[in-house]
Amino acid sequence: MQTDPKPRTLYVVGTPIGNLEDITFRAVRILQTVDIIAAEDTRHTGKLLQHFEIKTPQVSYHEHNRTSRIPELLQYLANDKAIALVSDAGMPGISDPGYELIKACIEAGISVVPIPGASAAITALSAAGLPTDRFVFEGFLPAKSQQRREHLESLQTESRTLIFYESPHRLQDTLQDLAEILGSDRQIVLARELTKLYEEFWRGTIAEAMAHYKQREPQGEYTLVVAGIAPSQIQLTQEELKAELKQLISQGISRSQASRQLAKVTSMPRRQLYQLALSLAIDSDFNI
Repeated sequence: MQTDPKPRTLYVVGTPIGNLEDITFRAVRILQTVDIIAAEDTRHTGKLLQHFEIKTPQVSYHEHNRTSRIPELLQYLANDKAIALVSDAGMPGISDPGYELIKACIEAGISVVPIPGASAAITALSAAGLPTDRFVFEGFLPAKSQQRREHLESLQTESRTLIFYESPHRLQDTLQDLAEILGSDRQIVLARELTKLYEEFWRGTIAEAMAHYKQREPQGEYTLVVAGIAPSQIQLTQEELKAELKQLISQGISRSQASRQLAKVTSMPRRQLYQLALSLAIDSDFNI
């Protein structure tokens, strides 16, 4: 027996990421019967509602108004109303401000009920052809280069499959950073226009992806699925790397040569090892 929607309940409703047919029967019913829909973009969601002939009123809830809107929505829920939370695409709370409303509801004793739907991260992973038994979702990388590189450095020894979201205008910069920090021979899958008419999966190494997108202008939102580091690759801490570099340099070879040799056996980027070598205090002077 169908009992939804219940009063004093926030429904976290998954919506299509492209193809409108990917919405569930339950999601349509919830959107039809709640008191109000809190939408990331009411114009965007309005098209979805119009397609399914849903007349439920909307209120905006997004990154820029969440601070003032959350107390209003909590008060509405406290008055025995039911709200459906939706994002522009996929599951709310995943790389959008829905998380903060969900957390506030839980803290206020308001019921939170998920209505499962499509997710770009899982959709891309399922067809990527990379290991799916263990994976890490990282969402959008930082927009600023230095912060992005620092975050990627923290993932260098991650053996699980990595999933990122990226915008088209930052894609080439991100691929460059991935190549330098994770290694240009790492396998990557770029998924775009998921579930839409021009859905595309591109597969290859990061180096090949860089070459591909130098010839082709990136278009649409991308989901990047990147292979984790192979278990067979040697994984050393920074202190262990420094010790290895010092030992090589003490044998009379240059910092550059030492970095190149260590890169071959650890699969660490040569440039990163070279920067680490430059930071070392060596007793004797060697060419670099």
